[in-house]
Amino acid sequence: MNTRISIPAASGSHPVIGHSIELGRDPLGLMRRGHREHGRVFRLNLPMRDAVVLLGTEHNKLAFAETDRKLSIRTAYPFFLRMFSPDFYFFADRAEYRRQRDVVLPRFQGRQLDGYVKVMEDASRDFIAELGDSGEFELTEGFGPLVMRVAAHSFLGERFADSSTDWFEEFRRFSEGADFITPGWLPAPHLLRSRSAGRRIRARIQAIIDSRRAAPGDGGDFLDAFVRATYEDGTPVPDEVLVHLIIMLVWAGHETTTGHLAWGLIDLLRNPDELDRARAEAEAMPEAMGAADVRRLAHLDRCLHESERLHPVAFMLARSTTEPMTIDGHYVPADTIVMLSPSATHRLEEEFPEPDRFVPDRFEDDPSQLRRLIGFGGGLHRCLGMRFAYLEMTVILAHLLRAFDFKLADPDPQPIRTTGAKWPAPTTVKYWRR
Repeated sequence: MNTRISIPAASGSHPVIGHSIELGRDPLGLMRRGHREHGRVFRLNLPMRDAVVLLGTEHNKLAFAETDRKLSIRTAYPFFLRMFSPDFYFFADRAEYRRQRDVVLPRFQGRQLDGYVKVMEDASRDFIAELGDSGEFELTEGFGPLVMRVAAHSFLGERFADSSTDWFEEFRRFSEGADFITPGWLPAPHLLRSRSAGRRIRARIQAIIDSRRAAPGDGGDFLDAFVRATYEDGTPVPDEVLVHLIIMLVWAGHETTTGHLAWGLIDLLRNPDELDRARAEAEAMPEAMGAADVRRLAHLDRCLHESERLHPVAFMLARSTTEPMTIDGHYVPADTIVMLSPSATHRLEEEFPEPDRFVPDRFEDDPSQLRRLIGFGGGLHRCLGMRFAYLEMTVILAHLLRAFDFKLADPDPQPIRTTGAKWPAPTTVKYWRR
């Protein structure tokens, strides 16, 4: 334990395990208690080393500005090094990260981003057809393969989209490795499943890359551009980097978007007035929406941002100090975990009035609140796929709201009690054609 940290610890720590169990099961409750006791800076006791928690927009700005300087992503997420590689993307040095980021960035800008709308619309229509006229489904089980279908079609090519359910199951196993608590050297079953799934996924994507190179397309889709990708100096991007970039895009996209989409529908169903406004907006759109039409779904977009505020799927962002720092007058030594908490910061009353209420219009009344959201990270390392995710969620929900009425079987869904992404616990919705 870093005994030189002078920052007070939140109550409720247990011998040996510290706050680790509560951090996984009820992070919002833990963070709110720490905030009540000590304000916007406090400490958590964890098994391997203590962590300093920073809450609030100004602390977020500090952490994002110091990332790759006094703060490191690489050493804060040791499990990612096992899931990917030590020189990949966020975990590479700053120059290499920028080189790899520049390979991906053009595929999420302008017309390239607009070109994905048809994929999203086709997948939404197929999903609606599969649902039939009435029935029920569990949200993440239904949305997970749908989101994976969009990712498979967008990033791997149309002929691989049909195996989206298989991809979804493989990536769920892969996701089990994103464990902040369990030491990587333990032969824990979930870590072994993650490693096995990672090997299979890498082999499958390498085969897809090899196949596309052998039979290239017209150069217009994501995969064609990727298999020909070069760095700015003309050096071909190594296959290991290409494979891991595709894995990151598909995995991060399905992990975050599935949970966010589920929470988005839950929040609308729990707030009928906002649901009616979002549905009326969607019904005013043409049957086949283009990217410009999707951008006019302003209220639905605000509803999704309010779901990001209330239920950030990435409930914790972590960094590790690379050298000693002083934060609010407190000495923080090197090799200390620094945590940002979207779930707690998004519910600070002084930054988000009526923080526990679903109030989408807050972002229209006070646009600065939108800039305070960190559900997709921030700074240079803000998620490149955020616009893609919002476009996808807006398209899917607009089509579903036009097609069906819904009712929650459980009126009060809660976050799943795991150390990973905070999807809602299994939640069933009933539906019938409008």
